Amino acid sequence: MERNNNNKNAKVAVIGTIILMISTFALGYNYIHEKKIVAFDYMTDVLVSSDESNQEPMDTVSVEKVDEVVSDESESTNIDSSIYYDYIGYLEIPKIGFKKGFVDKNSPDNDVEQNLFVALASTYPDVEGGNLIIAGHSGTGYKAFFRDLYRLQKEDEAFVTYQNVRYHYKVVNIYQQKKTGKIAVYRDYDKTTLTLVTCTKDDDEHQTVYILELIDKTTI
Repeated sequence: MERNNNNKNAKVAVIGTIILMISTFALGYNYIHEKKIVAFDYMTDVLVSSDESNQEPMDTVSVEKVDEVVSDESESTNIDSSIYYDYIGYLEIPKIGFKKGFVDKNSPDNDVEQNLFVALASTYPDVEGGNLIIAGHSGTGYKAFFRDLYRLQKEDEAFVTYQNVRYHYKVVNIYQQKKTGKIAVYRDYDKTTLTLVTCTKDDDEHQTVYILELIDKTTI
């Protein structure tokens, strides 16, 4: 009888040990699994946050109000052709047959009603990692310099001539924003860029922003 009791106690002890081990393993597995889930969720949050941070505007820039202007063709005949603007550079966009000079950003002639407007926050093309920002009217008439800008698409080219160097850019992004007197410029700080801004075609409430990145440059 005593031997049987000892065997029973031994079996109970073994079974209890097995149950304890299984319980411990289950608890440990659940704990590790939960930690894995938390870690995964955390990494997901980090990745999402990183992605969202990449969408933050790198520059918020004040620009003169650009509109889609509609002018009587006779207005162009009243332009004083004797006016001379001291252009420091030229913007050229072959696809739309566009070429026009721009003045120094601190010049009194740097006015969207007279010329292309160079935003005061701009840097000139010779600044590595900088951003030249140029705005102009769309629409019709003599001051609608960017009337055909809406035709641009990604990969289209533009050139800026400045201080005897010709800078070659390509379009990498196009987006619209509400007119507020400011624009959010989404660009890569590691790139030298050109930003063009004009009123969105047939839309009184939005403006279109074109981001171009420098491809190469040539001394002329």
